[in-house]
Order: sequence, then C-alpha cells, then structure tokens
Amino acid sequence: MQLRKSNSNTNSLPIRPSQVRTALNRDKQGFVSLVGAGPGDPELLTLKALKAIQSADVILHDHLVTKAVIQNAKPGTNIIEVGKSYNNPSATQEGINTMLVSMAQRGLRICRLKGGDPFVFGRGSEEAIALEQQQIPFEVIPGLTAALGCCAYSGIPLTHRGVSRGFTAVTARGNNEQYQINWESLVKLNHTLVFYMGLHCAAWIASSLMLHGMSKDTPIAIISHGTQPQHHQLSTTLIELENCLLKNTPSAPSLIVVGETVNLANQIKWHSNHQQTEHLFEHSLEGAI
Repeated sequence: MQLRKSNSNTNSLPIRPSQVRTALNRDKQGFVSLVGAGPGDPELLTLKALKAIQSADVILHDHLVTKAVIQNAKPGTNIIEVGKSYNNPSATQEGINTMLVSMAQRGLRICRLKGGDPFVFGRGSEEAIALEQQQIPFEVIPGLTAALGCCAYSGIPLTHRGVSRGFTAVTARGNNEQYQINWESLVKLNHTLVFYMGLHCAAWIASSLMLHGMSKDTPIAIISHGTQPQHHQLSTTLIELENCLLKNTPSAPSLIVVGETVNLANQIKWHSNHQQTEHLFEHSLEGAI
C-alpha cells in the first residue's frame, strides 16, 4: 500500500508506517478488558475471554495464568507478567493501575488477564475503580473461580443435599498483620470452607478451626495445580494434617477445602478415571499404527 505525499511540501520525507500507527493511536480511544482466565485448563476459558485475549495489543497477566492460556494471544502481542506470588518480589497494585491507565490513554487495547475470576480475590474491583476514575472504558469478563473448577476436577461438590447447604470462600492472606479471620463464625456456618492462598499456613488453618469447635475428624483437602495436567489432591483430616504435611509437600498454587463434602471425592472420581481412559486410548492408538 502506498501512502500519499502531502501536496504542501513535495520535498517532505516519506511517512513511515510506524508513524502512521502512532498518529492513529493518539486519536483512538483505548480499552481495557478485565478478564478471568479460569483455574488453569485452557478449555475452561469462556468464548468472550478467548476473544479478548486474541484481540489485545497488550496482555498484562498474573503469575497464576498458565502458558496454555497465554498462547492464545495473536502474534506480536506485547505480553507482560505483573503477577504476585507469596514471599517474592512483585509489581504493586498501584503500579499495575498506572500501567493500565497509561496504556489505554495511548489508544491500546489491553487484556488484564487474571487467574480464576477477576472479582474473586483478584483485585479486579480495585483496577475497575482506578479505570473509572480516569474515565477509561473497560469491561469485566467473569472467569471460573478456583473454588468451582478445582473442586469439580477433584470430585468435591461444594454443596450436597444433606451434607452441606452452602460454601464460603475465604482468603488466608490479608494486606497487613491486622487481618483477622472470624473462625467461630466459619465453624458455626456448617458450610464447605474454601481457603485461597493458604498453603503457607495450612496447619494454622486446621488448628484454628479445631480450636473454635470444629471436629478434629473433619475432612480437609489440599488441591495443587487444580484443573491442570499436574492436578494433585491431598486428603486427610484436620487432626492429621500437620503429620501429613511432614510426609507430603504440596506445591503452589494450592486451594484448601474443609468439610464433609471432601469425602465424596472417593465416590466421584471422574477426572482421574478420565485421565486413565485418555492414557489407555493413546496406547491403543499407538498399537494400531
């Protein structure tokens, strides 16, 4: 494609395509998609999330977003990790907010990609408020939060008639040392309890629940890398957890599930059976070739 030269100066230098794109970006309004990437399995992405990933100029993603999800980006997309991980250096939330606003003001289309759902312990609401305050247009695309996806793949229903009439999701990590969990209220709920970001204090969670009245024989599960190929589940009871952790070392990211529904995983083994079936099917195909 040839670019027209200006009639006002026939001796002017040719305009480079990059200059044209820069000029267009100044006039184009940027847009931010706050996108839930789900718990890890790329096939659990929503169609709307996939569209936002594929149309983005820039992707700012959390540490928990898997490579299999990010690989859906179009060639040439600027991909930047801004995630947070326990006890490791990470971008500040204020810095991320500033990046989103600055890039959008330059006319870019940004996909802010978050593990799980952006509004469930994902700080998506903080980013939405920052964008709203700067009058940056944005959308929120929900994702499958870890409590739903990881428990489903482990065969643990969050509710079950006659066993659990509800579930409660709790973060085990606060933004300062004053963060407190109301253990007594959690115990009285008789809900399935799901603790996010609690692997570093799993034994403390178990002891705190027992201290406030929960039965020591209550089942507890730690699900690591939920919905991913390395999906792993460690199940025991509150009283046995500390000893169990001396023999087993679950890796992050992990989700902690407490309640009687954990025991139903012994009857609902669809995911492990599915993996075995796929493995056998692959071997049968190899033998047929």
